[in-house]
Amino acid sequence: MQFPEDQSPRDRESISIHAGPIRQWLDANILELGRQIRLSYLPPLMVYLAAGISGLTGIVGTFFVKEYLGLSAEFLASLGFWAMLPWAMKMPMGHLVDLLWRHKGRLIYFGAGLVALSLLIMIGLLAKPAAMREIMSPESWYVLSVLLAPMGYVIQDTVADAMTVEAVPRVDEEGNAIPDEQLKLAHTTMQTLGRVAIIGGTLLVAAVNVFMFSGVENMDIDQKKGIYLEIYRLALVIPAVSVAGVWLSAMVRNRDARRLAAQGFELDAIEKMQSAHVETPEVNWWILGGSLAFLAFSVVMGLADFKFSAEIVFAGSMGIVLFLMRQLTRDIAPDARLELFGTAAVIFVFRAVPTSGAGSTWWMIDELGFDQQFLSKLSLLASALALLGMFVFRRFMAERSVIYVFGALTVAGALLYLPNIAMFYGFHHWTSALTHGLIDARAIALIDTALESPLGQIAMIPMLTWIARSAPPALKATYFAVMAAFTNLALSLSQLGTKYLNQVFTVTRQITDGVTGAIKVPADYSQLGELYISVTLLGLILPLTTIYLVQRHAPRLARQEARN
Repeated sequence: MQFPEDQSPRDRESISIHAGPIRQWLDANILELGRQIRLSYLPPLMVYLAAGISGLTGIVGTFFVKEYLGLSAEFLASLGFWAMLPWAMKMPMGHLVDLLWRHKGRLIYFGAGLVALSLLIMIGLLAKPAAMREIMSPESWYVLSVLLAPMGYVIQDTVADAMTVEAVPRVDEEGNAIPDEQLKLAHTTMQTLGRVAIIGGTLLVAAVNVFMFSGVENMDIDQKKGIYLEIYRLALVIPAVSVAGVWLSAMVRNRDARRLAAQGFELDAIEKMQSAHVETPEVNWWILGGSLAFLAFSVVMGLADFKFSAEIVFAGSMGIVLFLMRQLTRDIAPDARLELFGTAAVIFVFRAVPTSGAGSTWWMIDELGFDQQFLSKLSLLASALALLGMFVFRRFMAERSVIYVFGALTVAGALLYLPNIAMFYGFHHWTSALTHGLIDARAIALIDTALESPLGQIAMIPMLTWIARSAPPALKATYFAVMAAFTNLALSLSQLGTKYLNQVFTVTRQITDGVTGAIKVPADYSQLGELYISVTLLGLILPLTTIYLVQRHAPRLARQEARN
């Protein structure tokens, strides 16, 4: 290491002592991941990267709804419920991917097509609104776009999950089998890089949004509309990245096949060496039958337009998923099964906590003056710190139980929600006056985002690790799909809870007539503070109560089941 000439020997010794551990930490936690990347890892990573880039239109979508559509916060929360339902369909999709593995490329193409269609609808609404309005209302087009996108992402995500298994080579360059210990390390690296790719995609799009919205405070409505349209057009790169991953996968596979053929291996032997799906598995009718029943039930209830259709769909789908979980865990020891269900309950409740909904963002835009570029900066900061948090807290998550981790995340999340409550009641005016404008609403939002942003991704890692570790060896793919569907249903319940809270605490933005300019709905944020407080209390009380009940009663229930 080179030192400046004006540094004393003691300073140089201190830097050397502290630089050693820092360099070792960086090497073991960050640089080592880079050294373990292989060309075969890139195809599924490109699909994951596309999932991360999907957030490119998030901020644009928020402002489009606010400025052009007359949709309420309650309706948007209800729409969010339906948009989350496709993720519960990972159960049949996971099994179908196994059955149709040789056609996985076509599944990626189909998913990319759905995503592209969703984006083209939004492009049409911005570029040709009159022509689109002749077919359907802008609100109907928007709902269709919102529902198409998750369908495409679910298909691509399910295939990418399976591609990660095939991406890890089972033989070395000479055709010799790789030891199990090295395979396990390679799979761990692959999954870690998958999360890095997703968050890296969100980091990239946040930077693009900051650049695209530069100077937005001085733009008129038509100039902003032009930026929105440009971003949606740019977002068409998302399905292109997924398709490119399929092409790269085929190229890598053909290259390796030619190398092995040159070494004298027969085609059948090469197929076995390369593929993790040599034989097509048998159809699991429990999974397919239950999932198809769930799909038919959801569609019928959704089209029937019952008053409580979303609630009925959630209850029915939850019943099916719980039944499948019971079927998959019949052969597990009673104490292990109860521990598994207890952990599942804690994770479910943590993810099912309702949020404040769209009204919170509307208030920040209207009352705090947060524009598109500042929200993009918050997104950029959140993505960068989430990526850093994955590495910094990796040891914390590895050395403690899943329940302990989620308990800590619950308390941290409640504490970090307090700045929102404080700013609603004017805390930022007091801090701004005290610090001569240094710590205003934007500064508080930046600090809060910096502290809160790693929590979401940190919560994902122990959940995925728990699913992988508890899965029976012979049913890993099926088990993972069912448990993922269970935890995704928690997000649907969160949207339902958000809808209920927005019915109790009404929050409205100003909606004007697009032709006359007359105010159709006035802005009213008077109940947002009570909504914030309710969300904070529910987010603290519900998970901690579940943790207490699980810790208290699970051992006793396990003993009773063992006696029975």
